[in-house]
Amino acid sequence: MTEAITRTLAVGGATLTYDVRPGETGGDVLFLVGSPMDATGFTTLASHFTDRTVVTYDPRGAGRSRRTDGAAETTPEEHADDLRQVIETLGEGPVDVFASSGGAVNALALVERHADLVRTLVAHEPPTAQVLPDREAALAVCADIHATYQRDGMGPAMAKFLALTSRKGPIPADWADEPAPSPADFGLPVEDDGSRDDPLLGQNMRGCTSYQPDFAALRAASTRLVIAVGQESEGEFAARSGAGIAAGIGVEPAVFPSHHGGFLGGEYGQYGAPEEFAKALRHVLDDTGR
Repeated sequence: MTEAITRTLAVGGATLTYDVRPGETGGDVLFLVGSPMDATGFTTLASHFTDRTVVTYDPRGAGRSRRTDGAAETTPEEHADDLRQVIETLGEGPVDVFASSGGAVNALALVERHADLVRTLVAHEPPTAQVLPDREAALAVCADIHATYQRDGMGPAMAKFLALTSRKGPIPADWADEPAPSPADFGLPVEDDGSRDDPLLGQNMRGCTSYQPDFAALRAASTRLVIAVGQESEGEFAARSGAGIAAGIGVEPAVFPSHHGGFLGGEYGQYGAPEEFAKALRHVLDDTGR
């Protein structure tokens, strides 16, 4: 695989770090976007697209991209503007984007504002509660996870987050009355280390999950939009959200292999079905009518 060229870009409130892997035959730019996951999580997926120039980046406040404004939380709109500036700096015209999880939320916010920069967006399981029939309960749970993190630290908050993301079906209104999951049951630390800079639980939890899509702007966008959900994710929070966004845009969701992290090939000790996932992504990207 072509060696990655690492670059930095100063933007308002942060210094972004991104990587460019030139394609062996040139090829269109494919921008792989996550949040709060940084570029590390796309190592395996990028290896399946050596015919393209692959760009990955660390979102502000995650990995190598350091905040300079001291802000404790980040919005999808702020991330979208970061993505805009990276793409414009590349100078390659409209790019194809595969975005997963919070990255998919941020990429949708980008297309709402700057559709001319994105040829095709594949938004994989964007987790916003706003499109769910149980939105009030889901938003309350997300707010509680953030509050738990601020009060008790990473272990208790992450245990609640994992319980939320693995739950099948709607969030009950009495979720808060259920016993809180134990961090130890998930192999998480019980003791609070005092830090409060976690990019998931602290910086992005509330902003990402409360994102309200502008469906009129998305439907009018020149960007080809594909909303993807995992085959094994049916009924889970992010997959239900993806289906809700697809319905709002007026498209059928594309079903990709595996689960929420289906593209992972051992990153963070997690495995999906990366080869099958990459084939599905390539099929979608190639099926553009160009």
